[in-house]
Amino acid sequence: MQIANKKDVPELLDVRIEKMSNLGFGIAKYDGYVIFVSGACTGDFVKVRLNKKTKTYANAEVVEIIVPSEYRVEPFCKMQKVCGACQLQFVEYSAQLKLKKQMVEDAMQSVFDEEIEIRDVIPSKSDREYRHKIQYPVSETKDSKRILAGYYKPKSHELVNIKYCPIQPSACDEIVEFIRKCAKECYVSGYDENKHNGELRHIVLRVSKMTKQVLVTLVVNDKGISSKLKLLANKIYAELPNIAGVLVNLNSKRTNLILGDKTILLEGVEFVEEELCDKVFKIGAKTFFQVNPYTADDIFRYVKKYIAENFTKPSILDAYAGITAFGICMSDIASKVVSIEEEKASVELAKKIIEENKIENIELHCGDAGDFFADQTSTGRLFDITILDPPRKGCSQNSLDYAMKLTKSKIIYVSCNPSTLARDLKYLKEFGARVEYVQPFDMFPHTYHIENVAIIDLQTLQAD
Repeated sequence: MQIANKKDVPELLDVRIEKMSNLGFGIAKYDGYVIFVSGACTGDFVKVRLNKKTKTYANAEVVEIIVPSEYRVEPFCKMQKVCGACQLQFVEYSAQLKLKKQMVEDAMQSVFDEEIEIRDVIPSKSDREYRHKIQYPVSETKDSKRILAGYYKPKSHELVNIKYCPIQPSACDEIVEFIRKCAKECYVSGYDENKHNGELRHIVLRVSKMTKQVLVTLVVNDKGISSKLKLLANKIYAELPNIAGVLVNLNSKRTNLILGDKTILLEGVEFVEEELCDKVFKIGAKTFFQVNPYTADDIFRYVKKYIAENFTKPSILDAYAGITAFGICMSDIASKVVSIEEEKASVELAKKIIEENKIENIELHCGDAGDFFADQTSTGRLFDITILDPPRKGCSQNSLDYAMKLTKSKIIYVSCNPSTLARDLKYLKEFGARVEYVQPFDMFPHTYHIENVAIIDLQTLQAD
């Protein structure tokens, strides 16, 4: 196919959107030249304006929808175009699921020669009020010093003041609005990231689906807690319903990281409780826990069902374990669960959760996963199943090597990044592993993000 010279591509074009990218952009072509269009979906015929050209592709925005796609719907949130959090809200939900399956298929096809089975996406039980963790940046207006809290506009650090968000529990809107007003009354200023001054940097909320209680964390640009912050925390706890506790996190560094190292409880308790697979978990301000408890429960139950149907009391290695959520949920169908997590606070919290759930067959280890794998390999210890749930960057090759050495039968790989999942699955296959299938779950409705569970068989490899 002839590829157009970027100089010959007009600034304004009428194009048909052929498919969508893994970042939620519509993909069109002009004489073989690829154009990524924000705010467009498969089947749209649109007029676009190119705003960036490279040798191989251009970025563009929609000027006019000439003929809308059959999948296009009116966003249910008025802030969708400016907020940036729900990139796909203008796409009908069933079409979003098909799109996300295609994203996973595209990621696999980019690295595999043969076809990998990608199953239909399991939808979220709720596509509204599903997001139970909220992290709002905070600033203030220049003249009136009114506190603003919300999300940044796409590709900018211009804050959109969110008063109503339909993908999070409605109680969150009321809490944030109260904090906006009360912070000003308590003379707590909003943060200015350019000047690195002001006090309140972020409002972080964790809502329990089980109890409806909310844990509030105020992230401040300070090395200590002022009397103003104490007063604000007291008002939040005393005047709002269902507040489990109010904490202050100290983060005075110039950084994009939301939370600093030190968190102090000012009011109430430092955890909310949540239920997964009939087990009760404690979640703190810095605890990693999935934002969508509906889909999280579906994933844990799916993995548990798969193991129960294919094994009788297996030994399970829970790697990159966090608070050992997988290990805890699998404990009653396992003979033994061994958990490895490098963050000490998560391991200590896991100990409490295990004790409160009266679980006796989990062995906890705190340390680097690679070092732990090496130690276990040297002892000759083997596990029937290894569950890998790494961060978005995926696993190191070293960790994958050890996982293959330590596992007799199956690796269950849980991933939120189709690209790194495809890369790691290819590496495992090169050493003889067989990818049975990938099951996607919609953890984040109306966004381009997708969670996946991959089932990998190692029995042929071990037989060799």
